Amino acid sequence: MVEFTVDVPDAQVFVDRIYLGKAPLTTTDVKPGSHRLNVSATGFEGVAQTIDVKPGPQQISVKLREVRLDASINVIHKHRMGSCNGRLVATAKGLRYETTDKDDAFSTPLLDMSTFEVDYMEKNLRIKLKNGKQYNFTDPEGNADRLFVFHRDVDKARERIRKGDTPAE
Repeated sequence: MVEFTVDVPDAQVFVDRIYLGKAPLTTTDVKPGSHRLNVSATGFEGVAQTIDVKPGPQQISVKLREVRLDASINVIHKHRMGSCNGRLVATAKGLRYETTDKDDAFSTPLLDMSTFEVDYMEKNLRIKLKNGKQYNFTDPEGNADRLFVFHRDVDKARERIRKGDTPAE
C-alpha cells in the first residue's frame, strides 16, 4: 500500500504514466519495484521522479513549486475596422484582456492559447484561443520591446506549467 501526499490539494498523481487520482490518495495498485512518478497541479511546476516502492505500507510526499507570473502591458487591440485600448494581465492562473469595450474583454487559462507569438518586425502580439477566437495587439507607442518582454515572461511560465500538465516520459 502506497500513500501519496502532496502539498497542493487535488494535485494529479501518475505512476508509470497511469493516472491514479488526486492527492492525497492511498493505493494498492503500485507494486514493489522502481516506478516513474509524475505529480502536477495548475499553476505549479510538475514533479517527475523515480520512486522505489518497497513491500508493505509506504508514504511518498511531494512538494510542488509554484509558477510565479505577474506581468502586464498596455496594448492596443487591433480590430478589422478600428481598435481599442486596454491592458493584458498575466498571472499563473491565466491571461486576461481588460478594456472598457466589454465585447472585446476576455480571460483564458495560459494553456488554452493555441497560438501565442510575437512578430517583432510587425510589432504585433498574436493570440489565438482554443475556441478559435483570435486577437492582435500592439504597443500604444509602437515599442516592440515591451511586447517581446511580455511574451517572453508569459511563455516561460506557460512552458513550466505545461511540463507539469502532462506526465513526462
